Amino acid sequence: MKNPFLISIAVLISIGATAQCTDSLTANDYAHAEQFLFYNTSKYIDHGHVNPHWISADQFWYSDSKADESDFILVDAATGKKSVVSRQSLPKETSEQPDKNEVVSPDGTKAAFIKDYNLWVKDISTGKETQLTTDGVKYFGYATDNAGWKHSDKAILRWSQDSKKIATFQQDERKAGEMYLVSTNVGHPKLEEWKYPLPGDSNIIMIQRVIINVDKPKVIRLQIPPDPHRGSLSDDVSSSGTFDDVDWSPNGDELAFVSTSRDHKIEKFRIANANTGEVREVFTETVPTQYESGQGAINWRYLPKTNEIIWYSERDNWGHLYLYDSKTGKLKNKITTGDFVVTQLLKVDQKNRQLYFLADDREKENPYFTQFCKVDFSGKHLTTLTPETGNHSIDLSPNENYFIDSYSQPDV
Repeated sequence: MKNPFLISIAVLISIGATAQCTDSLTANDYAHAEQFLFYNTSKYIDHGHVNPHWISADQFWYSDSKADESDFILVDAATGKKSVVSRQSLPKETSEQPDKNEVVSPDGTKAAFIKDYNLWVKDISTGKETQLTTDGVKYFGYATDNAGWKHSDKAILRWSQDSKKIATFQQDERKAGEMYLVSTNVGHPKLEEWKYPLPGDSNIIMIQRVIINVDKPKVIRLQIPPDPHRGSLSDDVSSSGTFDDVDWSPNGDELAFVSTSRDHKIEKFRIANANTGEVREVFTETVPTQYESGQGAINWRYLPKTNEIIWYSERDNWGHLYLYDSKTGKLKNKITTGDFVVTQLLKVDQKNRQLYFLADDREKENPYFTQFCKVDFSGKHLTTLTPETGNHSIDLSPNENYFIDSYSQPDV
């Protein structure tokens, strides 16, 4: 057994040394260190990342930073022609934005929001509000945004493509433990309280998945037990800013989704009948450590037109894409293969049966350089679209016909 007295002395010496080091720092020292943070050093980098503002299917503008000032460049993507324009001649950014807690429908006519723990929808043109659910209460409300460390009043949901249905959940936090935070400020502190289960707690936050008809309000509960509040990227079911791990069919009749176990070791791919709530189990993937569906983006897609699923897995120790049959749940073929990792699936071209994705570790110069690639659904014709040496950052145009590539190296 270790001597607790010696351990106590070691801790005290460590604390003393830390305090002594801290006392020697001044406000000027911190101000000096701050000068090396990104927001103070970026002004010294000329011609940095291109942040495109698309104004049509074939035109965009961006700000080109230089030491003295910035140029505004207008680009014709079809011809490649560039021209310097004045800031005043650029299209004005729209200032009319919906409330940050509202979620606007794809057709732009409606906005869903939370009020009194229930989900409501507003007609944007008239302002008329309609209540969609009625049984939401505190700690058992609809579309609740609470992942523990992150929480807000925003509604977490996914509209169907025809703007007639909403996929969301009724979040059960009633048995979860509380978390408390006391602010540090001049005057009386403010106590903040919210639900936050800790590791080892027997009760965690659960979600009961529902589909809501909007025009004639009706709640359809999916016929499965509640899922843990988990996503395939993190514990947050809205890490991307919307309801993660759900994918509507184009006609709104089906909802594909992935259920994640509490320990992130079991992923269940399911398809729900959006009219009845009946759920069909397609396949299950079980891993010994932790499943992740990509790096910063969810890489699975449901393709109901061809009864297929694009799936992401690290089952061979590299992150790769797989093609599944959505009717049988059987693997059709592995799409990508090799000693590299697919990080983000950016585009699925169903007509030409091609995938466009970001991948790391395909350049011998640096395994962390990212490249933009494409491949056939069959796994053939893997092509690197950004062969230049460097780390590539990709921006797709809104219609996905063009991509903008900004790339660099540590010294270039």
